[in-house]
Amino acid sequence: MNNYIRKYGVRLAAVVLIAAVLVGLAGRKKDDGSSGAIARFSNDLSSPVQRAVGSMVAWLEDLYGYIYDYDQLVQENESLRAQLAKAQDEARSASEFKEENIRLRGLLGYLEKHTDYVTESAQIVAWDASNWVRAFSISKGTNFGIEKGDAVITEEGYLVGQVSEIGSNWATVRTLIDVNMDVGVLVGDTEIAAVVVGDYALMQEGCCKLSYFTDDVTLFLEDRVITSGNGGAFPPGLAVGTITELRSEAGGQPYYAVVQPHISIGSLSQVFIIKDYEVIE
Repeated sequence: MNNYIRKYGVRLAAVVLIAAVLVGLAGRKKDDGSSGAIARFSNDLSSPVQRAVGSMVAWLEDLYGYIYDYDQLVQENESLRAQLAKAQDEARSASEFKEENIRLRGLLGYLEKHTDYVTESAQIVAWDASNWVRAFSISKGTNFGIEKGDAVITEEGYLVGQVSEIGSNWATVRTLIDVNMDVGVLVGDTEIAAVVVGDYALMQEGCCKLSYFTDDVTLFLEDRVITSGNGGAFPPGLAVGTITELRSEAGGQPYYAVVQPHISIGSLSQVFIIKDYEVIE
C-alpha cells in the first residue's frame, strides 16, 4: 500500500489542487461586484466540483487511515510472531529440562544401588547415516575423562553400547545392534554364558543375536540377558534385553536366539558413560 501512495500520490495531490483552484475561481467576483465569465461558468460547476473535492478529501482521509492501520497491523503481527517464537523456544527448553531432570532422577536412583560407578552424562548430537552401522556421536571426549571402550547406559542402567572412537571433545558410541558389537552376557535364571553380537539382518529389526553358547543348554523366550562382566569391558549385571525368538542357522544347524534390547535405539537423546567402576575379583 505504501508503494501505491509513492507511485500515485503526486497525481492525487495534483487533482485535489486543480479542483481547489477551480473552486476558488468560482467564488471570485469582478471589482464592480459582478461575476466574470470564468466565475459565471464556474458557478454552474461549483456544486459538483465541491462535492467531488469533498469526496476526494474524504477518500484520501480514509486511505490514509487505512494505510496507518495497515502499518500498525503489520508491526503488531511481527511483534506477535516474535513473542510466539520466544514462547515456543521457552516451551521447548522447559520440556527438554523436564525430560533431562526425569533422566537424572532415574540415574540417581540407579546409582544409589551402584555407588562404585563414576558416570558422565552426554547428549547425542548426530547419528551415523550408514546402513551398515548403528552408531551416534556425543559432544564429550577425553577432556571429560571418557575413554575408548567405556560402557554407555541409560538412566535405568540399560546397556546402550560402547565408546568406539574418541577425541578431546567428541566420541562415537557403537550401539548394541551394530554389526561390530559383541558383549559377554549371562542368560536366564541359570545364567548361561553366551555372547550378544551384532547381525546385519537383525540390525534392521532393531535386534541383536545371542550366540556362542554350548549345544546342551536350553533357552526360553523372555529369558533376561545381562552383561557377565568377563573381560572387564562392561560392568557385570547391566540389563541388555530379553530373548524374543529362537531361530535355526542356515542349513538347520545349531540355533541362535534373537535378543530385543531394553532400549529403543532410535529414541535416545541422552546417555550416560560409565567412566570407572569397581572390578570385583
